[in-house]
Amino acid sequence: MTTFDIPQIPNLTGKTAIVTGANSGIGRSTAQALAAAGAHVVLAVRDLVKGQTAAAAMLGATEVRELDLADLSSVRDFAAHWDGPIDLLINNAGVSGPTLTRTADGFESKFGINHLGHFALTTLLLEHLTGRVVTLASLAERMAHLDLDDPNWERRPYEQSRAYADSKMANLLFTTELQRRLTASGSPVLAMAAHPGMVATNIYNNSGPRTAHSVLWAIAIRLLAQDSDHGALPVLYAAVADLPGDSFTGPRHLMHMRGGAQSLERSDTARDPELARRLWTESERLTGIPSPLAA
Repeated sequence: MTTFDIPQIPNLTGKTAIVTGANSGIGRSTAQALAAAGAHVVLAVRDLVKGQTAAAAMLGATEVRELDLADLSSVRDFAAHWDGPIDLLINNAGVSGPTLTRTADGFESKFGINHLGHFALTTLLLEHLTGRVVTLASLAERMAHLDLDDPNWERRPYEQSRAYADSKMANLLFTTELQRRLTASGSPVLAMAAHPGMVATNIYNNSGPRTAHSVLWAIAIRLLAQDSDHGALPVLYAAVADLPGDSFTGPRHLMHMRGGAQSLERSDTARDPELARRLWTESERLTGIPSPLAA
């Protein structure tokens, strides 16, 4: 497949999809496209009212369930009340921001929500998965220096841009190790990662101090960013296209920042099997959720 757009999504009637953070942005666009293609889409959101408002505007079968990825008790509750097969799990929700904040469990928020929350959710739902897991990553991973001796920034001076990049590196390493374990177990489930490009969404909205860097970034977003419908294309491509497991997808144009969808390369570090195994082990330790997939 050399081009991809919404009309190329196959008929998904009878399929069930979960999309985290689906009340706005890329998650909302992804959920809307899947529902329009016939899937029963579960909007897994922190704010039920916003989720219900988003679902009401979508064509197709939808439902809204509460999920706060910043609180592992909420993740456990969501998984405990799930029954039935899951054809698509879209790990979309994510946070950025200029200051150090922590989750309910004490994790640095970017690592805790973007990676650990989705690691816990995927692990707890594994027995129900039948199709694909798509985790949103980013080419920001190329600026990462993931420190598994201090992943929650308890000893180092905090750097917000690096913390975000580290969380995106973790998303890619998680995808690689998940696929390795799925394959080793004989599971047909595929683990995929997607980079949506530069997208004008709420993830860039923050109340931090205005700096020269933040002003320039705001201008870049205004001039270059695509909308969430186009940002969802690489996610949908990873979800339905004929691709091998552990594929990484992203936009085709503007240095893979906007337009269309295609397979992308990732950094050598993001492919490091030993680092991926170490991250998996540390994620099990931090969340207290052991994986049913053997090492």
